[in-house]
Amino acid sequence: MTTAPVIKIEGVWTSFGDQLVHRDISLGLGQGEILGLVGASGCGKTVLMREMIGLQTPSRGRVELLGQDLAGADVRIQQELRNRCGVLFQGGALFSALTVYDNIAFTLRELRVLDESLIERLVAMKLSMVGLDVGSAMLMPAELSGGMVKRAALARSLIMEPEVLFLDEPTSGLDPVLCEDFISLLRELHRELGFTIVLITHDLDTLSDLCTRVGVLADHRLVSFGSLDDALRCDHPFAVEFFHGRRAQRIFHRLS
Repeated sequence: MTTAPVIKIEGVWTSFGDQLVHRDISLGLGQGEILGLVGASGCGKTVLMREMIGLQTPSRGRVELLGQDLAGADVRIQQELRNRCGVLFQGGALFSALTVYDNIAFTLRELRVLDESLIERLVAMKLSMVGLDVGSAMLMPAELSGGMVKRAALARSLIMEPEVLFLDEPTSGLDPVLCEDFISLLRELHRELGFTIVLITHDLDTLSDLCTRVGVLADHRLVSFGSLDDALRCDHPFAVEFFHGRRAQRIFHRLS
């Protein structure tokens, strides 16, 4: 039996006034897959991710999330779909006036269906999952290192036990050691929990070590979608520069 795609995009066009962002983009992502989206700054990666979550509506085309047509879903259904997703925003986007604990507990408190004792246990569980100790819970975001910010934000994105995880530049601002640690953490969580991941990245190590699918956005189009080998074979000028430039050789030379 064929499993329906977790995310399905068909013929999506996106424009803001006279500015064309996407032209006829289509893709499908199955359960448990990890998609890495790459492209030049301003090519519409974040816009496409927002359309996948239902935070933005394309000008034309169809977007399905977890089997539901987002354009045809009412507000209640759209919110239920978002509750089945987790999002790690670029830079972490923790609420600066809240402690780590309150950041992670925020969504659960907004739902008003759990008592505080259960919320406390769930927050402690998520902190443990991302490698933060209980003492970190009472710290303010300004007191955290860059790596701790990413882990706290990841814990917040996991608090609703998501089926799909959206990550916008999850390793940006991390040094190579912290970047490797964070990717290892994502790989371990993915293996344990089996969620589908969509991530925007410019990091070649992330693509090589984590992603099962790679999508390359350029000239308003998805010029490559498939395996990393497919991206490496793409002859679009952006893909050639990105995957075969000097900085990429040490990672991809064995696959060229």
